[in-house]
Amino acid sequence: MNDAAIGGEQDARRAAVTRGSSGQGPKRVLLVAEHLRRAVPGGIGVYVAGLLHGLNELAREGLVVPDVTLYASRARHSPDPLSSFGLPVVSSRLSAVVLTRAWDRSILHVPTGYDVVHATSLAVPPLRRGTAIVTIHDLAWRRVPDAYPGRGRRWHEAALQRALRRASCFVVPSTGVADDLIAAGAPAGATTVIPHGSDHLPPPDEFAALALLERLGVEDEFLLSVGTLEPRKNLARLFEAYRAARSSLPGPWPLVVVGPTGWGPGAPPHEGVVFTGAVPAEVLAGIYARARMLVYVPLVEGFGLPPVEAMRLGTPVVASRLPSTGGAALEVDPGSIRDIADAIAKVASDDAVRRDLALRGEAHARSLTWKAAARTHVRLWDMVR
Repeated sequence: MNDAAIGGEQDARRAAVTRGSSGQGPKRVLLVAEHLRRAVPGGIGVYVAGLLHGLNELAREGLVVPDVTLYASRARHSPDPLSSFGLPVVSSRLSAVVLTRAWDRSILHVPTGYDVVHATSLAVPPLRRGTAIVTIHDLAWRRVPDAYPGRGRRWHEAALQRALRRASCFVVPSTGVADDLIAAGAPAGATTVIPHGSDHLPPPDEFAALALLERLGVEDEFLLSVGTLEPRKNLARLFEAYRAARSSLPGPWPLVVVGPTGWGPGAPPHEGVVFTGAVPAEVLAGIYARARMLVYVPLVEGFGLPPVEAMRLGTPVVASRLPSTGGAALEVDPGSIRDIADAIAKVASDDAVRRDLALRGEAHARSLTWKAAARTHVRLWDMVR
């Protein structure tokens, strides 16, 4: 059931694959990259792509990197998004849904010949030999069960139990997720915290961003929120807080909401709230760069990418207390509409506060790189037996 590898090797990477620190040669790593073939790759897709770009940076610098092969379901589109990374790709003949179900039921094992199989989400394939590593991004369905549909909670919980049985060690993006995972049964010594990077967005396409905003009737300053439209993003409270703060803003600034639709009842229309849907990465970067501030107040996050994306482009951030922000955002209680509204009004109106948040945020975001994340992944792959 394992198809032939497709895709080529990047010269710099192959030149850098030399004998590993163990003296046995470089590890052969099979990296599950399923999310990169989805129509909406989401935060997990950002993580996988960022990790791969970080590995390529290490290779270009001549550092030792493992021999990585990407593994995913049947390719649905041409060109294949996995082909852009210069790595061999193994594709199953099965579709994404059928392949995941086969993994869940232990019907289909991964291809053999790899020292390490790294599952980048809770969709963990069984393996006959080698070492399994799983990246677990959060256990949010346990923290806020009402923010998940029942079917989703059941799948996540069953998938977590499979991961705990199948994997030898785990990667998490923050100490909070590590604590949750240990409480769920993972050995404390088997969990490695590797923060995400912030340097994955392309340069801003400000012309395309401006054109999109103008089509939506946004022609002046605006507030911004970014994320999938689903209950755990706490949009209902955000919209109420925006309504409460609007009369205190220096102008009739709209709240622009960028992101795809997830599950749930959907976001009802609110005066001043403008929805863009999902946008290309370069347009998202352009919208970040033009925004007065980012307001991001989810109920729970394992890391929280939008704040550091905004910070890297010099945009002040109002946010829940998140692992990603490093104290460089104006933090609010996501359960308090008044707290969110007061923070929006303060950052919108006080230029000194905005400058301070922008400077601290940019410095913090620039400390988070995918090259650093990739280097820690390489060390982990090299250590496991």
